[in-house]
Amino acid sequence: MTTALNSPSGRRKALQEASLLEGPMLLLRSIRGFRTNRSLTWLACVPVALLGLGLFNLSAHAAELPDLNAAFLANNLWLLIATILVIFMNAGFAMVEAGMCRQKNAVNILAKNLFVFALAVTAYWFIGFSLMYGSAFWEGILYYGKGGAFGLFFDPTVTPEMVTNGDLVPSVDFLFQAAFAGTAATIVSGLVAERVKFGEFVIFALVLTAFIYPISGSWQWNGDGWLAKLGFIDFAGSSIVHSVGAWAGLVGAMLLGPRIGKYVNGRTQAIPGHNMAIATLGALILWIGWYGFNPGSVLGMDQTVAYVAVTTTLAAAGGAIGATVVSTMTSGKPDLTMIINGILAGLVSITAGCGNMTMVGSWVAGLIGGIIVVFSVAALDNAGIDDPVGAFSVHGVCGIWGTLVVGLWGVDGATGIGLFNSGSFSQLGIQAVGCAAYAIWPLVTCWIAWSIIGALFGGIRVSEEEETMGLDIGEHGMEAYPDFASSGN
Repeated sequence: MTTALNSPSGRRKALQEASLLEGPMLLLRSIRGFRTNRSLTWLACVPVALLGLGLFNLSAHAAELPDLNAAFLANNLWLLIATILVIFMNAGFAMVEAGMCRQKNAVNILAKNLFVFALAVTAYWFIGFSLMYGSAFWEGILYYGKGGAFGLFFDPTVTPEMVTNGDLVPSVDFLFQAAFAGTAATIVSGLVAERVKFGEFVIFALVLTAFIYPISGSWQWNGDGWLAKLGFIDFAGSSIVHSVGAWAGLVGAMLLGPRIGKYVNGRTQAIPGHNMAIATLGALILWIGWYGFNPGSVLGMDQTVAYVAVTTTLAAAGGAIGATVVSTMTSGKPDLTMIINGILAGLVSITAGCGNMTMVGSWVAGLIGGIIVVFSVAALDNAGIDDPVGAFSVHGVCGIWGTLVVGLWGVDGATGIGLFNSGSFSQLGIQAVGCAAYAIWPLVTCWIAWSIIGALFGGIRVSEEEETMGLDIGEHGMEAYPDFASSGN
């Protein structure tokens, strides 16, 4: 008599006949070298050995460090959570861009947004972090060296002083900053969508995140940069991240030229997106991700985190309302794409001043940002610049507005620093200088980078045939929706 756990006599049980309990063992025995019990015993020792090694390293490090205090744990845990939220924003950017563009280019857009983060992290780890937060090489302008080999990479060592003072460990600090670098790069993707070569975009993203973005970021966030010493305020990156990414993309969009069919006989033609449900979901993901972007920029867990989260929320709400009202007035009906861009415009508009604005001021800043984005999208179309998703209007124009508004009604605690509540143009002037710096630098350097890449690889735009067919087939050899008709392309 045989039981359910035994195979019929003389025949080895096939894997598809095995139960859930028998399956893993049969699978291992089918692999050459794991057919004997002795082999399986040695295999079982591997995770035990790894666990022992991990515990040894952990105990060795624990012996060198004081007891972990509440401030140290809270600060590092919060920044790790904020980092994950910012990284997840890549999904939001991918969905907004893919949804607002045509289905024949969906795979290309998703591939760019997914791969660009891998590129950004690698380039920023290799040299970008060193250029942004290293020691002064040219005081106030250029920095280099974070303790890694040859000044590259960074030293992840945790010191007793970091634990005692509740400081951030180098690893979580790097990861948070790398997520911001990835954001700057993915903004570019929206501006050059549906016509840029994948490989050339990849090379540009590497240059941007390795050199262009971190060098300009060091002027403010290094602490000793010339803009920081001037008194420039950009709490979470309206200019440093969003404007730099937008200007970089604008240069690419202008060099590429408009998409085929965007302008016919001198008139702008709408090219609708293929999936507004995905675009809407992307906008909500970005809104949630912004709670890592702005509150995470507090760089610790204290009472400021919740306040920044509220100012961020109010600005997003104001942006949605402003864009919806204005788009309804100008087009006769509420435009969903403008509601989406209004939310994002409000978020960008508060990013610089989220720690230096009252709650009323935050809502008004977002409201005006939402109004601005509607007119900016139309202005770019009239200027002959094809921005498929309104990325420059959201991140560039509203990035400038978000930086300047700090100089209009910003506060520093209970003290007014903006023009309207202090009577002084000082802060507004400083903010204007910062806006100019974060426009001129990417315009010049990105024009050089795009031009060199184009010269080396025979241009940065796909062929007319490939663009008409769709970049999914031409660049990737696959379709996003192979089971559906493509007549809507």
